Amino acid sequence: MEKPFIRRLKSFAYALQGMAFLVRTEPNARVHLLVTILVCAAGVYFRLSRAEWLWIVVAIVLVWSAEAFNTALEQLADALHPERHPGIGRAKDAAAAAVLIAALGAAVIGILVFFPYFG
Repeated sequence: MEKPFIRRLKSFAYALQGMAFLVRTEPNARVHLLVTILVCAAGVYFRLSRAEWLWIVVAIVLVWSAEAFNTALEQLADALHPERHPGIGRAKDAAAAAVLIAALGAAVIGILVFFPYFG
């Protein structure tokens, strides 16, 4: 029987494997990664305040979480029902919509945070 600490370390390793899978297999995740890097670099450059960083981090986490859930749902649906199915298609579309909603919200947050620095 494994010790709890070892099990916890393995759970982090599995999560990192999931993140690597996401970036390796999902083109949109690579776009999110690029935008995350650019936004963080801009935040450092403009010396964002603590409150501004808070909003940026919330936006980044929201988008990445939505993308991860979307990918998980798609992978599970494809594994359980590989043929096209209208109900599964609608579920995938709704999950993709969640990513779009998160990304649009993140864009609004980005505009609100960074706009004053370009004025």
